[in-house]
Amino acid sequence: MRRFEPPFRFPKSIASSYLTLRRNHHQHDLENVGSMASRLKTRSVIRFSGPDTIKFLQGLLTNDVRRFGETPREETSHLPTPNMPLHAVPPMYAALLTPQGRFLYDLFLYRPPRPEEKFDKTGAGPGAGDGELELLADVDAQVLDEVVQTFKRYRLRAKVDIENVAQDFSSWQRYGGNFSRKSSTEEEPDAASVGWGAGVDKSAMSASQGNKSGWQWFRDPRLDSLGYRGIFPSSSEPPLVEEDKKTDEKNYLLWRLEKGVAEGSTEIPKGEAIPLEYNLEGLNAISFDKGCYVGQELIARTHHRGVIRKRLLPLKFLDSEGKEAEQKVAPGSEILDAASGKRIGTVTTALGCRGLGLIRLEEALKKSSSLTILGQEDLKAQAVKPDWWPPEWFQEQRQHSAAA
Repeated sequence: MRRFEPPFRFPKSIASSYLTLRRNHHQHDLENVGSMASRLKTRSVIRFSGPDTIKFLQGLLTNDVRRFGETPREETSHLPTPNMPLHAVPPMYAALLTPQGRFLYDLFLYRPPRPEEKFDKTGAGPGAGDGELELLADVDAQVLDEVVQTFKRYRLRAKVDIENVAQDFSSWQRYGGNFSRKSSTEEEPDAASVGWGAGVDKSAMSASQGNKSGWQWFRDPRLDSLGYRGIFPSSSEPPLVEEDKKTDEKNYLLWRLEKGVAEGSTEIPKGEAIPLEYNLEGLNAISFDKGCYVGQELIARTHHRGVIRKRLLPLKFLDSEGKEAEQKVAPGSEILDAASGKRIGTVTTALGCRGLGLIRLEEALKKSSSLTILGQEDLKAQAVKPDWWPPEWFQEQRQHSAAA
């Protein structure tokens, strides 16, 4: 089997090339593909602003939003250049839950640099401004209006404005083999953020001179291996994105599926999903010491009980010979343990020969397990243990199995 040796350059038809590679080659080959970038049309942007912004979100979301009110830390800084912040505030991943502790929406929160935290256009020193706080949130586009209305219902007398700014801003993701192998490469500086004019790309540096906001890439707050994420003005393309590296968003979905990461209210069923079963604590979305927020009671009780019997796992769909093959598997399909005939889980997302499934760990991770899809018994499903899972998740499961 021919292997692609780095460096590998994508053709102009990159929108389909990665999916073709994924169907015909093993994961090891895909690690040599290099970086890609996708505009995330499944995500939209809303803005929170006003003096009560942090207090308002702190009482609603699963993560500790107070960090956005603090002075940025030096370890998250990059090379100071014109129109870029002296120290960048990294984004945060969080969720809004129902009062019963079920998942509603996920958000990526960003704090745009304040004028007093940026060099002015001459690069001589910080600019002036009132420093009023605003936060931008990358949310699921399919439920955009619903998200805005939900936050407005919670607003009551809080001094916070909530706006749909989807026409003005877009969400992007950079990902690929470079980010899977290590957190920084020759192309990516060893910092938590990469900005226009951050000393990486001369054309990007030039483009940054006239940009008053300092839009930039940040390491994905969930996992380093997911790459970089950012919000950028819709009127221009992000820095460091070459024309032949732009690719269809389905490739980003496939990248996430291989790592066992769900995103949005379709992949994490709205009003039904238990956040800990969908691994949100391992994706840095939950703070267990921030105090009260909507739905906090169930999360705290489940966490302190210490045993999560079902979790979201990556799936490989295999043919009768045990080879990966593109399959049509519908979300909601039941997963069976072939030996016992028991239903042990459900497929939540599927694309080609990859998917995600909410599965009982006791059966899914046994070496002797043989999984099939109900109604497609000739199709095998293989559950994969993500390499980013913390060891204690397996210790908890072993203790539960021994007690049973």
